[in-house]
Amino acid sequence: MTSADLYVQTFLKESEIGQVYVKGARIWVPDAENVWLGAELLENYTGQKKIKIQLEDNGEEREFEIKDKKRLPHLRNPEILIGENDLTSLSYLNEPEVLYNLKVRFLESNCIYTYCGIVLVAINPYEQLPIYGNELIQMYSGQDMGTMDPHIFAVAEEAFKLMSRFDKNQSIIVSGESGAGKTVSAKYAMRYFAMVGGSQKETQVEQKVLASNPIMEAIGNAKTTRNDNSSRFGKYIEISFNKNNEIIGAHMRTYLLEKSRVVYQAAEERNYHIFYQLCASKDLPEFKKYCLLSPDDFYYTSHGQAPEIDGVDDGEDLVSVREAFTMLGISEKDQMMIFQIQSAVLHFGNVKIREADGESSEIKKDDKHLTIMCKLLGIEESQMRMWLCNKKIVTVGEVLTKPLTLTQASFAQDALAKHIYAQIFDWIVEKINKALQSGAKSTKFIGVLDIYGFETFEINSFEQFCINYANEKLQQIFNMHVFKLEQEEYVREAIEWSFIDFYDNQPCIDLIESKLGILDLLDEECKMPKGSDENWCQKLYDKHLGKAKHFEKPRMSRSAFIINHFADRVEYQADGFLEKNRDTVLEENINILRASEFELVAELFEEKVDPNEKKSRAGSATTHPLRQAPKGGRGSNKKTVGSQQVQKATVGDQFRESLHKLMETLNATTPHYIRCIKPNDTKEAFIFEPKRAVEQLRACGVLETIRISAAGYPSRWTYPEFFQRYRVLAGSKDINRSDQRKTCENVLTKVIQGNVKKTPRGLEDPDKYRFGKTKIFFRAGQVAYLEKLRSDKLKACGIMIQKHVKGWLARRRYQRIIKSITLLQKYGRGLLARRHAKFLRETFAATRIQKHWKGYKARSHYIKVRKATVIIQSAIRGFFGRILFKKELHEHRAITIQKLVRSWLARKRYKRVMRGIVLLQSHFRRRRAKKELKQLKIEAKSVEHIKNVNKGLENKIIQLQQKLDAKNKEGMTIKEQEVYIKQLKTEMEKLRSSSEEAKKSSNKITDLIQQIKDLQEELSKEREEKQVLISEKEELVKEHTQVLSKMAEEKCKLKEELEEANLKLQQQETSTDDVLKRKLEEATQQLQAEFDSERGHHQRLVKEHARLQQRFENLQSEMQMVTSPHGHKRTPSDISAISLESYTSSASPDEVKYEEEGPEDKDQGYGTKKKKKAPAPPVPTASAMEKEMKDVDVGLILRLQNKMKEIEQQKTKLEERLRQYEDEGHPQTGNSDAVISNSAFDALKQQLVNADDVQLVIKLQKRVAELEMTKSKLADELDERDDEDEEKSGFKITTPEYAYNNLKRMNGHVDKEPPYDNKEEMQELQNENDKLKREVNKLMKSISENVSFEKGGTNSPAGKEFMDAKKIEDQVKVFRDQFTAMADELDRRREECLQLRAMLAEKSITTHAIAKESYGGNDDLVNEDNELALAYRTQKELNRLLENQLQKTEKDIKKKEEKLKREIKELKTENEAAQKIINQFNSITRNLQLGPEAKIEATMQHEITRLTSENLDLREKADKQADQIRKMKKMLKVYAKKLKDGDVAEIEAELEKDDKQKKTEDNVATVKHLDRTYMGMLEYKKEDEGRLIKCLIMDLKPKVAQGLLPGLPAYILFMCVRHTDYINDDEKVRTLLTNTINGIKKCVKKHNKELERVILWLANTCRLLHTLKQYSGEKTFQSENTSRQNEHCLRNFDLSEYRQVFSDLAVWIFQTMIKYMEEVIQPMVVPAVLEHEAIAGLSASKPSGMRGRSSSTQDEDVRELSLDTLMKSLNKYNQVLSQHAVDPELVKQVFRQLYYYIGSNALNNLLLRKDMCNWSKGMQIRYNLSHLEQWLRDNKLNESGAQSTLEPITQASQLLQARKSEADVDSICEMCSKLTTAQIVKILNLYTPVDEFEERVPISFIRKIQERLKSTKKEEDNTLLIDTKYSFPVTFPFNPSSLTLDSIDVPEALHLDFLTRV
Repeated sequence: MTSADLYVQTFLKESEIGQVYVKGARIWVPDAENVWLGAELLENYTGQKKIKIQLEDNGEEREFEIKDKKRLPHLRNPEILIGENDLTSLSYLNEPEVLYNLKVRFLESNCIYTYCGIVLVAINPYEQLPIYGNELIQMYSGQDMGTMDPHIFAVAEEAFKLMSRFDKNQSIIVSGESGAGKTVSAKYAMRYFAMVGGSQKETQVEQKVLASNPIMEAIGNAKTTRNDNSSRFGKYIEISFNKNNEIIGAHMRTYLLEKSRVVYQAAEERNYHIFYQLCASKDLPEFKKYCLLSPDDFYYTSHGQAPEIDGVDDGEDLVSVREAFTMLGISEKDQMMIFQIQSAVLHFGNVKIREADGESSEIKKDDKHLTIMCKLLGIEESQMRMWLCNKKIVTVGEVLTKPLTLTQASFAQDALAKHIYAQIFDWIVEKINKALQSGAKSTKFIGVLDIYGFETFEINSFEQFCINYANEKLQQIFNMHVFKLEQEEYVREAIEWSFIDFYDNQPCIDLIESKLGILDLLDEECKMPKGSDENWCQKLYDKHLGKAKHFEKPRMSRSAFIINHFADRVEYQADGFLEKNRDTVLEENINILRASEFELVAELFEEKVDPNEKKSRAGSATTHPLRQAPKGGRGSNKKTVGSQQVQKATVGDQFRESLHKLMETLNATTPHYIRCIKPNDTKEAFIFEPKRAVEQLRACGVLETIRISAAGYPSRWTYPEFFQRYRVLAGSKDINRSDQRKTCENVLTKVIQGNVKKTPRGLEDPDKYRFGKTKIFFRAGQVAYLEKLRSDKLKACGIMIQKHVKGWLARRRYQRIIKSITLLQKYGRGLLARRHAKFLRETFAATRIQKHWKGYKARSHYIKVRKATVIIQSAIRGFFGRILFKKELHEHRAITIQKLVRSWLARKRYKRVMRGIVLLQSHFRRRRAKKELKQLKIEAKSVEHIKNVNKGLENKIIQLQQKLDAKNKEGMTIKEQEVYIKQLKTEMEKLRSSSEEAKKSSNKITDLIQQIKDLQEELSKEREEKQVLISEKEELVKEHTQVLSKMAEEKCKLKEELEEANLKLQQQETSTDDVLKRKLEEATQQLQAEFDSERGHHQRLVKEHARLQQRFENLQSEMQMVTSPHGHKRTPSDISAISLESYTSSASPDEVKYEEEGPEDKDQGYGTKKKKKAPAPPVPTASAMEKEMKDVDVGLILRLQNKMKEIEQQKTKLEERLRQYEDEGHPQTGNSDAVISNSAFDALKQQLVNADDVQLVIKLQKRVAELEMTKSKLADELDERDDEDEEKSGFKITTPEYAYNNLKRMNGHVDKEPPYDNKEEMQELQNENDKLKREVNKLMKSISENVSFEKGGTNSPAGKEFMDAKKIEDQVKVFRDQFTAMADELDRRREECLQLRAMLAEKSITTHAIAKESYGGNDDLVNEDNELALAYRTQKELNRLLENQLQKTEKDIKKKEEKLKREIKELKTENEAAQKIINQFNSITRNLQLGPEAKIEATMQHEITRLTSENLDLREKADKQADQIRKMKKMLKVYAKKLKDGDVAEIEAELEKDDKQKKTEDNVATVKHLDRTYMGMLEYKKEDEGRLIKCLIMDLKPKVAQGLLPGLPAYILFMCVRHTDYINDDEKVRTLLTNTINGIKKCVKKHNKELERVILWLANTCRLLHTLKQYSGEKTFQSENTSRQNEHCLRNFDLSEYRQVFSDLAVWIFQTMIKYMEEVIQPMVVPAVLEHEAIAGLSASKPSGMRGRSSSTQDEDVRELSLDTLMKSLNKYNQVLSQHAVDPELVKQVFRQLYYYIGSNALNNLLLRKDMCNWSKGMQIRYNLSHLEQWLRDNKLNESGAQSTLEPITQASQLLQARKSEADVDSICEMCSKLTTAQIVKILNLYTPVDEFEERVPISFIRKIQERLKSTKKEEDNTLLIDTKYSFPVTFPFNPSSLTLDSIDVPEALHLDFLTRV
């Protein structure tokens, strides 16, 4: 029996059939096109042969023939069970129900996944669906399989959960035919593991696992007629995990690559993708050398005539393949080599072999494809040309060469191409496995098996046989697993069960793999020398035909056989079985490839010695080359290894072994099954073909699962679910709420069996159901019968309700009719009477209206005529008036234009004349000025004139400076007077408003006006003087700015020189370390490179030796062919292979010559000089380096060091000598630059000390020679200077500086002979100048080292200590003051020097010239009496006198300034009085011009303003007096307290000081004495800071904190901060705040699971943040402060940056708290919001399938969770938040975030649960949400915005309750404003009726909803799930405290006794 066996046959008795098959029963009937059709019985079945039925699709009536009573049609399930997630939950389990359920889910709901017991059925939609996002992975993570909708993520999560919890390996078996979506399903499963099992560190293991997919698809997938991306191999990927369930690696095993596709493809099919990708990229530069063509031009890619796939870009796919290769660590060189080999395969297919003479074949000599192929593979073309058409036969004593026929040669060509591709495929798989390996230990794994499904074609060959054999093995495991699960369920529930007969395919497997089975006979036939497919097929007939029930013989064929597989009956053609099983490749061709010059090609075909070759690792079946046996070829499948013979495994044998290992792996794991179904062959989206689906369902074992489940008790209900669903069938006496099992037994036994007479079928047979421990088990169909009873009972109840309701409605309607008749009569009669009365009134009113209307019409006509006449008259008169006006206006404008033109012409003429006069005057004046200029220049050149000018120059400068200062002060006074005058003007305007005072002072007005005129005249005079002063001042300012600019330039130059010196010093210090490190690294890298090159060279030599040896053998065989005229040559039998090897290994003369060549001339393999023909740079070896180091003399290094020390000492001496020379006044020359600097010399010394190589020693030797040269140059230069000084007797002044220096030297030279006492005074000016320069340089250097004035600068260590000790601003101010003072002094000295130098430079004379001019040529008389020194001394004394005069004048100016200020004050008061009088006068004059009322108003207004101004003055005085009184009270308190303490003497001393200060300084403010009892500060020692953090933060428990003042820790911390601010210790406050932040973080991290502690520090962090703001001193935060709180503000520190840090810390604590809360309430959300049934009996669940009753977790606690537990958690959170006084605004944000999490989680689960989408659940959800909303209102949190976060789930519940007709489309779209289109459509698709009274949502309604939403929502959001991790931005509104800091005490419970209050 198949899985389509009938329900009636097993479960219905003959007496019960008539009760089930009655009129109206719904059945399934078979159909040729649709497989099954739904129908309805039109008559009762009583055993007749034919029965009338009516089809549901078209309503056609027909007769259905029943051939056997045991073969009755299948019954249909109720409508409420259609579209279930799990097929095992159906009451009637049969093939048509399974097919129909899958069709409904796929087409109507667009659900591609469905459970069928333990199997996940996946239908390929041929469309990309948005159901694989990361948010969906998060939703399925951690969920049980039965709770969510079917999905591949649910299966992956189940496997991951079982592995992580029970440490048991898992397997996911993905099967299905080509095009069903196996590869995509496996890919999504691996993606899920990569996301869920991804480690927190970025290891890229997950990316590498996913990156292997594009590579394997490129080399292993191809287009077939059924699938555009069909996997042509099987693979099993093991994803390894560590103990932390993180992915650490993976391993891939492949099975049975379809190698025949390389050389042949069917129509409309393609070869492997990689070939087409290479052809698409042929134009790339790196692929030019491959000589690629289009796919149509290659023989191996042109069979299918379909080179392209719609929507696929092969070029882009190759880019992704190369990126994946790079990610997996395959080098670019290896990648290009892979593509080169695959390109060679393409060219190899185009090699044409033609038939030659006799039974032989040949290749054309000009075959370019063979040339390209040999070039790409690095082999010799001649050898390949020969051995493609010949083969070697080895016998006992000779080796024969036999030519191949055209057929044999073509077959050998294809075999070699397939073998090359298979080898490169295996190599890539091996590289991928190496890349996915991990060094960490793997404890468990999850395997994903992506293997081919059952295949049957018109012609089935060896590949289909192996595929179906593998599926037979997998089906056997599947059947055993399903049976095992059923058995475990029955044992767990203590159910008596009999053995379930299920299909066992072991006989079919034995037929294939047992001894003398099909595979054994195939291997035996392969060993035969003349074995053939026909002989093998005949052996099968003889052995199994008639003996094995699964084996049959076709009627019309002798070369085919039939196997009855579990899925179908398949006929195999035996042609080609032997060759495909042997997979023969000629050894000669393999030897040629082994001799390739490319390493990778030779590596692919190396012989791998494996003693257990027959038990090789399960992978791609590796083909070994066939080596012919010496004895007549009988050992054709054996090869020689040493002296033993090892049998070579055939393809079938290898596949059997690998399949056996796979079965062992799967049996050791827990399997999970995914069956992929292909809905149609046209690859169209959401098209379902029943025929194709049924074929695959039968083949993949889904129906077998249904049959096994139906054979037992498929329907299973828990006792609560059964009672809730079927309580309507029980009476009140039978219900026992304390024992639900007893109630269920009563329902099934008493109630239903008591109705046996009414319902003859009944459930009296105890075999129909069983009572388990927790569930009730029903046979198939029994639940449907219970549903029928339930619906009948509900119908009867409905009829009863309808009867009473209809009677009540009829009576009510009759009473309403009687009442309405009487009312109609009454109102009708009244209406007629009112109508008559109305008619009489209307006739009377009409006559009156007519009279008035006619009069109105006559009057209006008269008025209209009169108005028109008036308008016409006015228009005519206006027209004539405008004409006259325009004429006069025209004449007036003409006159005006004439006037302006004539005046313009006159002015123009006048200006021209004046301009000529001015030009003449200027020309004449210019000529006269030039004459005067020449005369002045002649006078200026005279010496006496210069002397006269110089004498008065200094006095003039001083006088100008004094005059400038005086004028500046006068200008300031004038400005102040102008300001006062303006004020007077404003006050004058005010005085004009007073009328009464103006009357009294009318006589004074004339005097005041005269005074004003006098003041105005004085003001005009002062303005003229001011303009003169301003012009003079501008000239002086220009001169001053020029001097300042020069000084600034000099300052910038000095600063730049200093910075350059510092940079050079730093670079020299760092360069030595960098050089040493770099040289050490270069040495190590050089050694490593040398080692790598030596190792690679050795490996290349070994491989080259093997290649050359193989090449020698090939050439030897080729020579045999050449020397043999007939193609055959016998070799001597006495020469063995060993002797040949020894002969070839002996050294030939060429090899000796090769070894004698140098290392650069030798051919070292691919890439050496001989190959590249280019010189390669020599690489130094380690021995050479060691030899060079040995040659270095250690004594030489020591001698060099001593030499350097001596040179250093000599250098210091030379520098001292030079310094002395410069001090004596000798000028420097350009050779001084040769002296080496200290920093450079020290760097050189350090370089010498650390010298460790030969190059450095050589450099040092050169440096020593250079230093010696500089030493000798310096010595010679000093000697020359000494000689020159002795010979010099006079000098010439060239520049001012040079003249000044020579003047000093001359003075010194003269003083040598007569030593005068005033020698030092002559040099005093220069010494002072130099001293000032040095002090300025030191000052600038100290500033640059200690203080960084620029942004981003860093301080030196000394600067840091200095900045820590004092404030930066004070230090900067001190430095600036010092600098300005020194700069001023320097400027003054420099001006004196410049004056002296200028005088000397202008004269440009020598002492000899002076003597010649004044002393008759006698040089000795020039400075005989020390005249120059006396002149300098007198000049200096004059300068000092001038300085004293300047100081005196400054003091006098200050005194005058004070006097002027006092006079200004007096004038101000007088001006104010005068201004008042003027204002009064003005107001009087204005009032005289006004009327009487305006005068009164003006006087009143004036009086009001006067009174208000007086009132304001009085208020100011009162405030000042109040402040003084307050100060006096405070002083009294202080004095009173001191009197109590006995400090009388101190009080007297203070009073005396105050009296003295008042007498001496009247304007000095008084000292405030504050009450220092409690200042709101806490003092602590630096060493107690750790104790403070520990006691206050780490050890503080929430219970203790609840009994304290809220926020007390925050207040204590801030009081400590205040003390640090009070003592101005920035280091202490920095460490305190930093340790506080770190302590809070550490405490929260350590106790992140203790909610009270986290909330405690959230509240205290916020309080500390608010306190820092409140006491920051910023006005924005002081609006609510008291005066006492303002006194406690910080004075020295600005902690705004720390406020930001504390704000970030509070946000982090808030997020930590929210995360913990969400973790706690996460398991409560679904039970509370979705599953909680507050309204009892409203919802009734439907039967759940196997997924609903078995999962990886059996957590009973989750079921106990309800809405009450969620409410208790919320109450607890609210209570803890209120206990710790968290800000109310922050509490609102907390619950808004929690409610968002609840709503989003609930909605996401609702969107993924079909059982929740019904009307009753919608009502329950809405009711549960109302409780949450009421909780917000009860706790006054309804304004927090939390309720709005529940709107999406609320609207979803309303959508479930809403009517779903076409008229409700608009209302539903408006109602669901917060839901996206995808969410609305998903809910409507998931909507499932629970009762028969509900209706399904029609597809047309869903389509209209979609169209409506598209038109209304412009920006369509297609997101399905809400982001549960979204968090609202957290804000902390400022919340100041009313407490004062001085009122806070530190309790003893905190153990902070080391704190002292200040």
